[in-house]
Order: sequence, then C-alpha cells, then structure tokens
Amino acid sequence: MNNSTFSPQNSKFLYRLAEPADWQHAQQTGFFASADLAAEGFIHSSEVHQILETARRYYARRADLVLLEWDEAALAAAGVRVEREWVPSREQHFAHVFGPVPLAAVRRVWPFGMDAAGEFQLPPELRDGAG
Repeated sequence: MNNSTFSPQNSKFLYRLAEPADWQHAQQTGFFASADLAAEGFIHSSEVHQILETARRYYARRADLVLLEWDEAALAAAGVRVEREWVPSREQHFAHVFGPVPLAAVRRVWPFGMDAAGEFQLPPELRDGAG
C-alpha cells in the first residue's frame, strides 16, 4: 500500500449503529466488536447515506442506540480489512469490517434514536453532506 492512502484528505468515514452494551464494552476493552463479527466474521457498517434506512429496517422503535463514525484509513492503518460487498436485499454495496475496530479509529459518537414523531434523524453534523 502506498502512504498516500492514509492521508487525511483521503479519509472516508463509515458508520455503525451500535447497541449501548457493545459500545460500553468497547470502552473497557479498547476495541468495538458486535454479535455480527462472531456470527458472520465481519461487522456491518454503512456509508452516511445508508444510515437512516438501516435504522428503519433493523432498529425500529429503538431510542437507545449509539452511532459510531469510523475512519476507514485508520482501520487500514491498524490492519483491519474493509470490503464493500453487494447486499441483494438492499441493492447496494455495504462496507464490511473484518475484525474488531480499535477505539483509535472511532472519530465521533452520537446518541441515536427516534425523534418525537417516531422518525430517525441523522446528527446535524451529518445532514446535507456535512461531516
């Protein structure tokens, strides 16, 4: 790999809706891992434009989630492989993270839940292409 891959301007962010217990465990161990890593061999993650549909499909009526932002360059630097794989049910590629995510790769964390109308909303920093 060439070093320019890891420059800040080439950083790309991935997002994970996380169970509070998984995030709490990560803070104790230094690595984020979830049940999907053990069951499927990778951690599901999303691009910013995929977050809300993922929340609607898989986390309906949940008000207690945490949204994690991961720096893909930091994952690569830590030796954690990321592959975008086609998911037929969503007709999109999704980033799959093949290993525990070191906390050093976590850039931002937000509480994530439904608003008063029962809808999921992105954090303000991620709306309209910000972030």
